[in-house]
Amino acid sequence: MARRLSGWVPSSAHVNTLIQQSGQTTLARARYLIRNNGYAVNALECFAANLVGAGITPRWIPPVRDKSKPEDAAELKKIAQQLWLDWTDEADAEGLTDFYGIQRRAARELFAAGECFVRRRPRYLDDGLTVPLQLQMLPSEMLDMAFTQDLDNGNRIRQGIEFDRIGRRVAYHFWSAHPGDTTERMSARLRTRVPAADVLHILDPLEGGQVRGLSRMTAAIVSLWVLDAYDDAELERKKTAALFSLFITRPDPEGELFDKAAEEKAKSGDGVATVRLEPGLAQVLMPGEDIKTSTPADVGPNFESFQYRTLVRICAALGLPYAGATGDVLRANYSNQRAALIEARRRLEALQHGVMVYQLCRPIWQWFIDAAVLNGTLDLPGYADDPKSYRRVRWIPPRWEWIDPLKDRQAEELAVDMRSKALSHVIEQEGYDSDEVFEQIAKDQERMRALGIDLAVIRPRSFVNEPSADRPVGSG
Repeated sequence: MARRLSGWVPSSAHVNTLIQQSGQTTLARARYLIRNNGYAVNALECFAANLVGAGITPRWIPPVRDKSKPEDAAELKKIAQQLWLDWTDEADAEGLTDFYGIQRRAARELFAAGECFVRRRPRYLDDGLTVPLQLQMLPSEMLDMAFTQDLDNGNRIRQGIEFDRIGRRVAYHFWSAHPGDTTERMSARLRTRVPAADVLHILDPLEGGQVRGLSRMTAAIVSLWVLDAYDDAELERKKTAALFSLFITRPDPEGELFDKAAEEKAKSGDGVATVRLEPGLAQVLMPGEDIKTSTPADVGPNFESFQYRTLVRICAALGLPYAGATGDVLRANYSNQRAALIEARRRLEALQHGVMVYQLCRPIWQWFIDAAVLNGTLDLPGYADDPKSYRRVRWIPPRWEWIDPLKDRQAEELAVDMRSKALSHVIEQEGYDSDEVFEQIAKDQERMRALGIDLAVIRPRSFVNEPSADRPVGSG
């Protein structure tokens, strides 16, 4: 072991040092692959679609101030939820998407750059917004990784982030414009200090004390680049093999065996003799001439297996299932697809709640409530004295579709019947607010009764005791 590893001396530098030394290069390579490599961009979309999908939605839990009137809290919830829905359409400072589109953009940046920034942009009352608040997305390049220095007040700037003496984040020093955008004026490329209270830094740190994010593609960049070059070489090989080339050989090119006049007549404008290839054409060669065709080497039988094993390694580095990242479902069946999805979704579920909800959704809800109360749009009794009680929100991720939804429905119904799972949790796993669903069901039933519709006729049947494909009728 010692002999085999004697030449391997890895760096013991902290991840912050490595990011400052090569973080910009790694990020540039990751973005290049996402723009130009089909596997990379598909992996990006697979990650974002499974992490946030159509959006992680809030279920607000307002406090019950008067226990004799719980309906007041329910009515307040309706007002706040409607206000939230109206504001989500106006949340983007660029006006390109809504709040849930910002979530998707943040998920894409989390994959590509390992981090992104969301800046709070308060607005004037006469801007006409539902709540005077908007959000501005800032990519990783807007914060200079090389900007590190000590300040006179005892604070220290590390990779663009200002920390106080006890290590708390005080401010972010952003570029006024993207440093790689040549359409911006050079004079606008100055640093702007933004208080940390107005900035959300979304990242999933790999090590303790990590300041900046690292692209999730880092471990796969080399393999993706080399595989792309290999695929290009094989495409060129196939292209060359498809070219039908003829070579005429002569035993005595300078001898007296050939008709010089016929040879000159057969030459093209560039002085090279040509042979016409036409359907049904019988070509007569001169005495002693022979025709040979080119036979370039083919790809060989190892191309598929080599490419597959390389893509498996890339998917392992990205933490994504093979079929989802590559789009190749030929090798997929029910069992291995489900096993791969379960493993990937366990990881993504941890990111949903530990990163997207904790770092992005929760503080934005607080910004929203603060702005709505200060603006007078939302009346929350006692908010100034106890704001924390109004910030309790259950964030519901979008539903994950399964390969065989019938079996999952059967399992959920059985769990509810056995009282091992609440029906409200089943509804929330579908991506809905259980209170809203129950209320809508009650309204639908009341409306059907008013129209004289028999509810027993349309009531769905139970699937618990129904035979499945894996359990024939009469089996135990």
